[in-house]
Amino acid sequence: MPKSRSFSIFLLKPGFDQSSALIDETSLELEDSVDFLPQGATLYVLDSEPRPPWWKSYFGIQRNLFQVNKGALLFLPVGDRCFALSFGHTSHNLKDISYEYDFGLRVTLNSLDPKRLKSTDTLEPSAAKRQRTQLPIESELTLFDFDRDSTILRRLTGKVLDEHKDIFRHATGASNLRISTDTLPDGLALLCEKLLLLYTAEHFKLSFPNIQNIVPVKDPSNVRALNQKLLNAIHAKDPDLNLTVPDIINYSDNVFVSFSGAGPSLIYDDVYIGRYYEYLIGRDIELSSLSIKDLSNHNLLLTEENGSPRERYSIYKSLVFDTTLEVAGGSTFHLSEGQWYQVDNDYVRRLTSYLDPLYAPTDLPPYTQVSEGEYNAAIGVAAPNGVVCLDKTSIAPAGQTQIEPCDLFSLRDGKAIFCHVKVSTLSAQLSHLFNQGINAIELLRLDNEAVERLTTLLKAANAPYSDIAAELVAQGQCHVQFAIITRKAPESRSLNLPLFSRISLMRTLKALHVRGIERSFTFVADNSAESEGKKKRRKKQPTFHEEDANEYA
Repeated sequence: MPKSRSFSIFLLKPGFDQSSALIDETSLELEDSVDFLPQGATLYVLDSEPRPPWWKSYFGIQRNLFQVNKGALLFLPVGDRCFALSFGHTSHNLKDISYEYDFGLRVTLNSLDPKRLKSTDTLEPSAAKRQRTQLPIESELTLFDFDRDSTILRRLTGKVLDEHKDIFRHATGASNLRISTDTLPDGLALLCEKLLLLYTAEHFKLSFPNIQNIVPVKDPSNVRALNQKLLNAIHAKDPDLNLTVPDIINYSDNVFVSFSGAGPSLIYDDVYIGRYYEYLIGRDIELSSLSIKDLSNHNLLLTEENGSPRERYSIYKSLVFDTTLEVAGGSTFHLSEGQWYQVDNDYVRRLTSYLDPLYAPTDLPPYTQVSEGEYNAAIGVAAPNGVVCLDKTSIAPAGQTQIEPCDLFSLRDGKAIFCHVKVSTLSAQLSHLFNQGINAIELLRLDNEAVERLTTLLKAANAPYSDIAAELVAQGQCHVQFAIITRKAPESRSLNLPLFSRISLMRTLKALHVRGIERSFTFVADNSAESEGKKKRRKKQPTFHEEDANEYA
């Protein structure tokens, strides 16, 4: 009986094959001496030179110790398409734009038993938050806390339906498909044919209904139009454009970043789009000259402290941006991990119809300060019906992470008003604001000591209603409001917010409603003086790549 072996399979986009899918600087070599190569296939091999591990010299080990990297990449034509089968760590030799981003996920959705799932990887684009959830027993998707409204499913693992067990029994799908199969080399083409049929099927819409309120954009004309809007945003340094690592990374390791593709780079200790702009300026590259090809060829590198690269992602794949497209009926689109997504128009309308009635005109004064802290402090007064500034205070138990009750507290119409303030309409920052509102009110409703700490804070601010406030909180007579400082016209209501901020806000307001808490959002006029952007302060002086120091100088 043939032995079952693991395969990592990519489906290349139409028009791509081994001649166009490999990166220019690949370390793979074409292998001609192969006995069992499938018909029409091409094999590339990674055969690196032995080298000592870094910890050999670190500890001064005298024994001869060496490690090597071995791998292979097989290109297999099937009909008018081409598959790439990766063995070892070789898939990074494929261009980001060369393969179907959703191949593995679609195949798993169409083949897995929806009641026998084991693991999910999800992405919440509003904060570019990635999460892996694993359960010890086979379960349904609902038990993985998957939010169909605001979360993109990136990877899925589970057991397949009985009718597909002749192909494989377990599958993990993301961009690639990871399976174990006993298929021999001469059967790989037939295997890939079956996988291609599963990719194009739509059985998942019955097994996993409403899983794709957010769907990928495949129309080349729309992709071109969206890419042009992305370039316009970069040329203008659009503040809603962000750079992030498009993967789950281990921050317990010392993670540093640099850039490549346009020459040597400094090493930085944070991921921030301003760093990319600095890199381009340092290489005398004008933003207005950038093309999508440049963004695809320029890379964000995760490195060791000395600059040794660990992982590499194209800038295009690392950008996060959302926009609209009139030629597509004004639909909303979101760029994440190098893929444009279109949000269902009905879903966008449901967002608007839910959120807009919860908008409330503000009675807060315009923002003229230089920081949220100064604004909150300027508003705070100790008067019977006034507002108390609770910014930077905490109601969390001693020794635990700070939880602000709110930024501004007041009483109105027999309600305790918890107002959370944010200067920005950036998705990531607003998601933090909304989470803060949920966490604070939940702690107050569940922990009497938190209410006591709130009372102490109000008394310290000389608020005469501190005891009344405690009673209102105990009775659930609360109102949580999110005040967003912006230059945008309040008449636009929820449309002032980026797509995934709207989704995040709806989820938060629904959660408050379930808890019996009144809720609203509002906009505060930003009348502050516009200032030039500043470089983000570095924790330490950046250093050069050792091998590039002289060239950069």
